[in-house]
Amino acid sequence: MKDPSTADIDERLKAMLGFLEKMTLEPGRLRKADGKALRTVGLSDGEIRDAIRVAFAFNLITRLADSFDFEIPTSGQFAKGAKMITKFGYKI
Repeated sequence: MKDPSTADIDERLKAMLGFLEKMTLEPGRLRKADGKALRTVGLSDGEIRDAIRVAFAFNLITRLADSFDFEIPTSGQFAKGAKMITKFGYKI
């Protein structure tokens, strides 16, 4: 999926991905209206919180990885990790 705004996906997911992109790239531009728009398409507060928490974790890890010059896994390592995530989910 190159552009979620034009992808053939559920409107709720499309809205959430747009929100998370704004949260990641332009957090200072987030307003109450952004959260209200998510509720308007049918997302619950719990669903919104869950998505924000996952995005926050990824954003934090990415910033730390960039700051400390973490080694980037090979495509094989990414594939192995994807299989584990698919099987077990994002359990902390």
